[in-house]
Amino acid sequence: MEPNFWHDKWDAKQIGFHLGQVNELLIQHWPQLKLTSKSNVFVPLCGKSLDMCYLAEQGHSVLGCELSQTAVEQFYTENDLPFSVEPLDSVNQFSTEQVSILQGDLFTLQPDRFSHIDAFYDRAALIAWPQEMRIAYVEKIASLIPPKSIGLLITLDYPQEALKGPPFAVSNDWVQTHLSEYFEVELLSSDDVLAGNQRFVSKGVPWLTESSYKLIRKG
Repeated sequence: MEPNFWHDKWDAKQIGFHLGQVNELLIQHWPQLKLTSKSNVFVPLCGKSLDMCYLAEQGHSVLGCELSQTAVEQFYTENDLPFSVEPLDSVNQFSTEQVSILQGDLFTLQPDRFSHIDAFYDRAALIAWPQEMRIAYVEKIASLIPPKSIGLLITLDYPQEALKGPPFAVSNDWVQTHLSEYFEVELLSSDDVLAGNQRFVSKGVPWLTESSYKLIRKG
């Protein structure tokens, strides 16, 4: 999937993946990670997610990464947050008191920018990639996240042939097989959420499972 795909989605306001409230699974499971309030949290492919506000309210410093400048600007303006912009190598860093966002291509980022990170949160990033690109994303995240960092991952799984993604189907078997090289993986929850997702219902998707995982970077 080329960058223009996501730019076009934001420009056309086709952002069904954006939630207008904080994700319930984040609220439910984040305390289980037992992080200190001053932890530094990385949020890849963050869009304009209100989840970043929730994380900041827990006392965390949040570092997001988002390709779309439109999404980044909307995050700050819609939440009435004053921000500054600083060019940094291949990206632009947007910053306010507790939330900074690197606007640019995730794959251009270097590990030295993440040495302070303690935790990470992936609600819409892993499932944004088709299977042929997903492993490259996992490898990139693993290269950026310092050892012992603790994360919360949320995925969706459904019969991929029933609906063209994104979001793409990511099974528990896929997570266990492809993430266990880099992370300790613990399944926290797995629930049938078809009834609450009208897009999937209207397309005749027979089942939809949402799962949450605790991840710890090995090393």
